[in-house]
Amino acid sequence: MCHHNFYLSRKSLPNLNIKLFLSTSLLWLSVSAGVVAQTPVADTVTTTSAQAAQSATQAEEKPRTKQYLKRAVLPSAILIAAGISTIKDRGFYSSYDASRDARKAFPHFSTKIDDYLFFVPIVGLYGFTAFSEENKHDIRRQTGLLLASGALTTVVIYPMKIWTAQERPNGLPRAFPSGHTAYAFTIATIVDKEFRHKSKWISIGSYTIASATGVMRVLNNEHWMADVLAGAGIGILSVNTVYFLHDRLLRNKGLNASITPAVLPGGRLGLGMGLQF
Repeated sequence: MCHHNFYLSRKSLPNLNIKLFLSTSLLWLSVSAGVVAQTPVADTVTTTSAQAAQSATQAEEKPRTKQYLKRAVLPSAILIAAGISTIKDRGFYSSYDASRDARKAFPHFSTKIDDYLFFVPIVGLYGFTAFSEENKHDIRRQTGLLLASGALTTVVIYPMKIWTAQERPNGLPRAFPSGHTAYAFTIATIVDKEFRHKSKWISIGSYTIASATGVMRVLNNEHWMADVLAGAGIGILSVNTVYFLHDRLLRNKGLNASITPAVLPGGRLGLGMGLQF
C-alpha cells in the first residue's frame, strides 16, 4: 500500500519517470564502457604489433592483485551493491519504479532476442581468433577459460537464486540475480580480455550487447532492474577471477579445451566438450 501511494504521488510526473528509466539504462551502458576504459589501449602509432605482443606477455608474467581489485572487484562490487540496494521498492529509483516506467514507456514490448543475443560475442570471439594472430590465448585455451568462467558464474548464480527466492515481475520464481545478464557479461568480458589490446571497440561492442540483453530482460518483464545489475557484476567478476587464477597458477600449464562430435543418450548426435588441466 505504501508503494501504491508513492506511485500516485508521482503520477503527475510521467515524463520524469520515463527519463529516469532511460537514464538508468544508459547508466548500465556507461558502467560497461567504464570497465573497458580502465586499461589504456596501446598507442598503435608508436607501438608495433611485436612490441604490443611483448608488452602483453610481460604483463601476463606478473598479474597484480591491485589491478585485479581495481578492474574486477571494484566495478563488480558497485554493480552488485546497486542491485541489492534497489531490490523491490528500495532506493531512490527502485526496481519497482524501473519496472513500472518500462511498462509505461514500452507497453507493447515483447521479444525473444534477449534469449539469443548474448551468444553473438561468442561468434565474434572465435571469428576474430580464426582470422587474427593478436588474441591473448589460442583457441583451445580460450575455450577452457570460457568454460571455466561459465562454470564459476553458474556456481554463483543458481544458489543465489534459490537463497534469495525473489519473485520475478511476471510472477515466476528465482529472479535474483539474472542468469541471462550474468552469462551475457561473462561472454562479453571474455571477448574484452582476449581482444582489448587489438581494439577497444571490440570490447565496447561486446559490453553493449551484454547491456542490451539486461535492458531487454527488464522490458520483457522477465526481471527486475536489481536482478540485471547484480547479474552483470557477477559475470564480470567471474571472468576476471578465472583469468587472475589462470595467470597465477596455470599460465604455462593446462586448461585447454576441445569440442568433438558425440552420441547422446538415445542415439542422438551432439557435441562433447573436454577440459584438460
